[in-house]
Amino acid sequence: MFVAIVVIYLAIIQLGGLIGGTIADADAQGDAMATNEVVIWVLIMPLTVALVFVYATVAALGRLRPVLRDDRPVQKWLIVVPIIFIACILVAIDYDALSQKTGTFIILLLIATQLVGWGEEGMFRGLGVTMLREHGLTEGKVALYSSIIFGLVHLSNAITRGVGAVPQAIIVSFAGYFFYLIRRRTGSNALNSVIHGLFDFSILTGTAILVDQKGYIGSFAAVLAYVIIAIVVVSRRHRIEPSHNAA
Repeated sequence: MFVAIVVIYLAIIQLGGLIGGTIADADAQGDAMATNEVVIWVLIMPLTVALVFVYATVAALGRLRPVLRDDRPVQKWLIVVPIIFIACILVAIDYDALSQKTGTFIILLLIATQLVGWGEEGMFRGLGVTMLREHGLTEGKVALYSSIIFGLVHLSNAITRGVGAVPQAIIVSFAGYFFYLIRRRTGSNALNSVIHGLFDFSILTGTAILVDQKGYIGSFAAVLAYVIIAIVVVSRRHRIEPSHNAA
């Protein structure tokens, strides 16, 4: 059932993006994220439909509470995960590039990336995690499998990015685990959704919103976030579950 739901979710986003690109004539405008019209049709429209699909499905399955709330806490020290993410987001945002765009464009891009965050977190950390738990898997396997699935579905980006989708899928798998930890630490699916959206926003500002943009050095903060969190989590991997009293 989950595989079928994911396939429909991806079809909405990928096909909607392709159709939206045709409507907005994105190629003629020179850059996939260069104008308000392109952001609306290529991102916001299909992502809105996908988000509605996710939570309509969650409601139809009677899983709203377990998707929105997480009753399996981790130790308090894991609050460092969202803190590191927020710090790196603030560094990764290309403020100079944003200053050259209109306020409307910035708001639209924020909306689009929040739609990504809430949609993907609702699907994979919400519905995916709860469904895996229902199969009696250990929490370690729930974390592993949900993160791998999250990475694999990003291979669908090969439709527009080609082989470049492969390394993205690998990196995204790690991000999925970090968002999973934020969900468990905060006890809800809200903060991980917001941070996910802001993280994508920060990356887009440094790599995609300007025509012929060569990249923003601050974008490496996103990579740094993965490295720092990975080191911290691996070094304290035996102190994640609440059964261990050391904080």
